Amino acid sequence: MTGAAWNLLLGLAWVVLTGDFSGGSLLAGLIFGYLALALIQPQVPALAGYAQRLPRLIRFVGFFLKELVVANLKVAYDIVTPPWYMTPGVIAMPLKARTEFEIAFVANLISLTPGTLSLDVSDDRRVLYIHAMFLDDEPALRRSLAELERRALALFH
Repeated sequence: MTGAAWNLLLGLAWVVLTGDFSGGSLLAGLIFGYLALALIQPQVPALAGYAQRLPRLIRFVGFFLKELVVANLKVAYDIVTPPWYMTPGVIAMPLKARTEFEIAFVANLISLTPGTLSLDVSDDRRVLYIHAMFLDDEPALRRSLAELERRALALFH
């Protein structure tokens, strides 16, 4: 969080120093601030790992959008074709997420994907119960959900 705050301050300083109070100027300031923080990251322990977060975020957004499109196409195909191919069911997925925020983030990402819905979290916060519309290949679904969780948690570490 320290890196993001410094990046925002550097971006705002850029806007003030250039005298251009436009969105483009703020974006340029944020980019230059990010590059400056990436350069000084090895010397400032509070910035450890900050420069690697943006590439991870971009890769995650690309991955999630791909998963979203594939899930939408699968659900749309099942709706449009006369015989329904869905085999709904509920699975219990062990969680690697530990904090309340991480669990909520993963559960919401799963619910945003068409064909899956987060139902509940166990009392010990170690298992997430998920309703899946297509449970015909449970191991593949588990692998897909585990990969989603792994990539989501990588954003915070």
